[in-house]
Amino acid sequence: MTFENKLVAVLNKDVEPGVVLNALAHMTIGLGAEVGKPSLQLDNYTDVSGNVYPNISQIPFIILRAKSNEIRRTVNTAKEHKVLHGIFLDTMTGGTYQEQLVRTAASPEEALTYYGCVLFGDWATVSEMTRKFSLWK
Repeated sequence: MTFENKLVAVLNKDVEPGVVLNALAHMTIGLGAEVGKPSLQLDNYTDVSGNVYPNISQIPFIILRAKSNEIRRTVNTAKEHKVLHGIFLDTMTGGTYQEQLVRTAASPEEALTYYGCVLFGDWATVSEMTRKFSLWK
């Protein structure tokens, strides 16, 4: 089966796994809300006992790894190509969410460390943007 759109996360390989997985969860929730259920092609799986496992995407979700500056460049390319995306930064951890908002607002972009981004868009475009990155291991 071929898909019109591709769903990819690029995570910072230099960030501790628990922290970067938290970033992935936050970014994915936000992007999923933006994209919406129909575009994500979500299905409910049911086992023989009738238990339902809801909202599993038909689309593969590919997780890649890169450095902060590579993620920054990917985000800029996503903006140029109007690819839907989510971003998580170092300023978005520690303290309350209000403190995180203030910390982010007070930070120049070039000083931010990118923990990751998630991308959803045309299969060929997203593939070209992310082809140089390795799979997360």
